[in-house]
Amino acid sequence: MLDSSETVYSSPALPEGESWWSRPCGIRELLLIALPLIASTASWSMTNFVDRMFLFWYSPEAMAAALPAGMLHFTLLCFPIGLASYLNTFVAQYDGANRPQQIGAVIRKGVIIGSVLIPAYFLTIPLATWAFQMVGHSVEVQRLEVRYFQILTMGAGASVVAAAMSTFFTGRGKTTTSMFVEIGSCVLNVVLDGLLIFGLCGEWLEGITGAAIATMLSQWFKVVAYAILLWRPAVSGEYGFLDSANDEPGLLGRIFKYGSASGFQVLLEVGTFTGFTFLMGRMGLTAMTASTLAIDVNALTFVPLIGLGIGISTLVGREIGHGQPERAAVATWSGLMVALGYAGGMGMTYFLAPDFFLTAHAMGMEPTKFEEIRVLTIVLLRFVAFFCVFDAMNLVAVSALKGAGDVRFILAVGAIFSSVLLLLAIACIWFDQIHVQGLWVAMTGWVILLSITHWIRFFTGQWRSKTVIEAS
Repeated sequence: MLDSSETVYSSPALPEGESWWSRPCGIRELLLIALPLIASTASWSMTNFVDRMFLFWYSPEAMAAALPAGMLHFTLLCFPIGLASYLNTFVAQYDGANRPQQIGAVIRKGVIIGSVLIPAYFLTIPLATWAFQMVGHSVEVQRLEVRYFQILTMGAGASVVAAAMSTFFTGRGKTTTSMFVEIGSCVLNVVLDGLLIFGLCGEWLEGITGAAIATMLSQWFKVVAYAILLWRPAVSGEYGFLDSANDEPGLLGRIFKYGSASGFQVLLEVGTFTGFTFLMGRMGLTAMTASTLAIDVNALTFVPLIGLGIGISTLVGREIGHGQPERAAVATWSGLMVALGYAGGMGMTYFLAPDFFLTAHAMGMEPTKFEEIRVLTIVLLRFVAFFCVFDAMNLVAVSALKGAGDVRFILAVGAIFSSVLLLLAIACIWFDQIHVQGLWVAMTGWVILLSITHWIRFFTGQWRSKTVIEAS
């Protein structure tokens, strides 16, 4: 319920002579920033798609093992990457306030945080065997899961450091530079996948081992590329990456205050999703493989929209730094129009032509063996067709709220809904009532509730008075 003192904000009216395309923070300006980011995140999606397709051709067991192991690895990365990625809001707001020295301080502290975490991730390597034994997957799948997870861990710290470095470009709207680095990393990953997975560099590197090594090396490539770009004399001199004399008091504390809330929110959502992938593994190889295929296909919609979300956060943060919340609202509505157009179109394709997305996978397997997987995957893609539209709406609202600094509300909502979903999953296990369609119904309902709640928060307008930076 809203207090009488709270104002409900709707879509801002268009001034005479302006359109949603051409107005400040409208669709054109948003796309100029977001399209390189969309290309970057689309390349992540394509990399994962190709990676798992190659593994599927190599062995269905290898592909089935890659999803839970990869999700557990990413779950452990969620908090630090969520924190590091939230530096984008700090950079955007400092850029809007025209304070370049503080941008340098933010990036320096982010790199230090990521570097400190590198040895910590190595401590998780001996725990992998125990973790996957607890899940109850087959012995062969467990063996592959452990190997994949342990090798990925060697690139975990690089992922955090690269995420922090990239915000220097994305937060200032210089997204083309970030696009080239990310696409370069993905091209390297795909090339190494082709060489390693199929044993072209030796039998001991083939299969899931080669896939993990390719991913790990591509993460370290990004660190090297961003380091070369950041520490060029002209850039380093203007932004003072190595000079701590002008740091604002309490900057590190504010980074942890806001970034931690963002990191925990990402951890909750991805952790919940990871829990569901583990549950799918309890229902047999066919259910697990079909769910993995459906999730990979959904990534073709969701992952590119992550780039759009970063663009929305950047514009919202910049305009909050300028003291122009009305323009921040325009950026959000522009983002919603783009997201609904893209997700709606993809959803229709999933519903009407599901076999189009499965053709490449079918090429690597005997038709009779693939048919059972195909039938179940098509059923799940109907869930995805509905799921992806609300997922896009939720991403837009969360990106806007994060860009303004309203992260504590997002964290609270994530904690409540994830807890309810977890209790439902435990009840299903207890009463032995788990089936794959039921899990997808629960996930779809979860995303719908998140989307509705975050948009209600946006309409109240409380985010307009938020900021993550100190007054100059």
